[in-house]
Amino acid sequence: MDFLKMMKQAKQMQEQMGSLQEKLAELEVEGSSGGGLVQVTMSGKGELKGLKIDPSLAKADEVEILEDLILAAHQDAKGKAEAAMQEKTQELMGGLGLPAGMKLPF
Repeated sequence: MDFLKMMKQAKQMQEQMGSLQEKLAELEVEGSSGGGLVQVTMSGKGELKGLKIDPSLAKADEVEILEDLILAAHQDAKGKAEAAMQEKTQELMGGLGLPAGMKLPF
């Protein structure tokens, strides 16, 4: 492979990765648990942006259940954010024409 072509591709990849990081910062995913009783909104970078709890769960003797549901909703949103990031990365890498099996250092 031509060295100058490789350098050009590396620069292009760096620019596209910067663009991808910006898109991920803007991405918001929603996760839920308990049949929708607890919902969380999260950024593509894993920052918790919002939390909604059905008022029926606000009972003193059910706090532990509520805590578990919040954690489950957060995990659901995090999984969706990771899947979206992987999909965007695959789209980015597919357009670069890199040799099959080549892995990036990040």
